[in-house]
Amino acid sequence: MSKHPPLLTALVLGLAACGAEPAAPSHARDFSLRQTALVDAVRRTRDAVVNIHSERTVQGPAAEELYALATTQNRVNGMGTGILIDPRGYIITNQHVVEDVSLLRVRLSDGATIGARVLARDTENDLALLKITPPRPLPAMPLGTTRDLQVGETVVAIGNAYGYDHTVTVGVVSAVKRDVTLNKDISYKSLIQTDASINPGNSGGPLVNIYGELIGVNVAIRAGAQGIGFAIPVDNMIRVAGDMLSIRRRQGLTHGLKLNDQVEPNSSPAKRSVSVERVESGPSSPGTGFQRGDMIVRVADQRVSTSLDVERALLDRPAGEKVPVTVVRAGQETSVDLVLQSADRAPATTAEVVWRKLGLRLNPTTGDTITRVNAQLHGGLMVTEVSADSVAGKAGLRQGDILIGLHQWETVSLDNVNYVLTHPELSTFSPLRFFIIRAGKVQRGWLPQMTD
Repeated sequence: MSKHPPLLTALVLGLAACGAEPAAPSHARDFSLRQTALVDAVRRTRDAVVNIHSERTVQGPAAEELYALATTQNRVNGMGTGILIDPRGYIITNQHVVEDVSLLRVRLSDGATIGARVLARDTENDLALLKITPPRPLPAMPLGTTRDLQVGETVVAIGNAYGYDHTVTVGVVSAVKRDVTLNKDISYKSLIQTDASINPGNSGGPLVNIYGELIGVNVAIRAGAQGIGFAIPVDNMIRVAGDMLSIRRRQGLTHGLKLNDQVEPNSSPAKRSVSVERVESGPSSPGTGFQRGDMIVRVADQRVSTSLDVERALLDRPAGEKVPVTVVRAGQETSVDLVLQSADRAPATTAEVVWRKLGLRLNPTTGDTITRVNAQLHGGLMVTEVSADSVAGKAGLRQGDILIGLHQWETVSLDNVNYVLTHPELSTFSPLRFFIIRAGKVQRGWLPQMTD
């Protein structure tokens, strides 16, 4: 068949000019072609991402003591990103995002701004738990896994990059289980490396896979490099966040169960489950009725797939409440009643007393660090953890400080601390003076009034 002659082409053009439009390609109106997996991943996770704005007060050079009452007017603004892990307003971010902040504000995806407070910190893993009080339940981030993460896999980062909220960048997984040393003080183990653009302000935000599941918490960039960013694996985050959100830490209660997180091999999206690894012994244990290997699928009305879900479902419930738990045992679903108990029913150890009254975890230490400062000192107690809302946290104590004295006594052992905390004249010591070694120098401060 011959080609159209020039006259026919002109006729077609003439008709078009008179208002007859040629048919557009069918795909031009097929909006679904633009709904890629990346678009869906961002849509699924965006509302579970928050922007964090902070203020730090910079102390003048004369403010040597931790308890300094006179603050300067020098304030430094900071920014970061957070991940909603519970509809009630619990947020995970990096510890370095909220370190030494005096004011925290969180902006939601709808633009609402809410004040936030730090509930718990884990300096070793560079994670912190924040709490806001939202006017409505908020969407929680879907959780994936890094156990089957593949190099070259597409990933998406969402965060407050340079203050541009909810910035989306796309890349691939460059490496897994990467150990990273940024300087002599900061190092990380087993991180995800990605070439998705991670910028200042992205810290604490999500790295998600193509299904819109969280696989990592963005934590660091390599200064001066391009396309080299790092994230904490989500499986580590679940473990740390579960501990920080646990009813034992938040409410002093126990469920009596040691739980084990599992991921079904080669499942895409990730199929997670949580099982009972161990039940606390004793006829009055709240875990009585559970068996090793029970797979927990529901706590009250909430479906669960991780140990973090179990803690979320039990949070804010009072001691003595009977909570129905659905488990799969030998392939069959069965219901077990869980009665929460006070973790203090058993005699408290000295370490527990110190944690309850001061909010400190302490380990004895000796050596040159102490004797170089004062040869007459016999030792001290290294601060390994500080509860943010505790007496010690409010007084400014930090992980890495060495507690060497309370009131007029040295603190070489936990028994020394307990001696002061249980002293019959403790009320007359208020405010209680403490002495620590920080940065090679003895510093002092006062603890706020304690309540038992």
